[in-house]
Amino acid sequence: MDLSLFIAKLIAVVYVAVGLGMLLNMKYYQKMMKDVMKSSAVAFYGGMFALAIGFLLVTYHNFWVADWTVIITILGWAALVKGALLVLIPGPFMKFAKVFVKYMWFAPVFALILGLVLGYFGFFVY
Repeated sequence: MDLSLFIAKLIAVVYVAVGLGMLLNMKYYQKMMKDVMKSSAVAFYGGMFALAIGFLLVTYHNFWVADWTVIITILGWAALVKGALLVLIPGPFMKFAKVFVKYMWFAPVFALILGLVLGYFGFFVY
């Protein structure tokens, strides 16, 4: 449980900060995403980073249980898959990601809610 609490706190701080940053500066983040999609090097390194983080989470926190800690496991698998797709098939994945920019309002809301949920469990429940 200590590992789950640490990861929940870490993800909470990052997701709340990113979620708020995106909500407050949406045009900046939309431009940044468009710039990222133009740079194959940034996409590759982003994929490597997601692959590494996903691998770490799946290796050390692969807990398929019926409580809040499964959120961390799901995020780990999502990061692993995203990283693998960015490294293995970057062209098709980046075409798919262009759709994301159109619906980018969803990302900060999702990040903020997920950050607040994990922050609640990580900082206040245990």
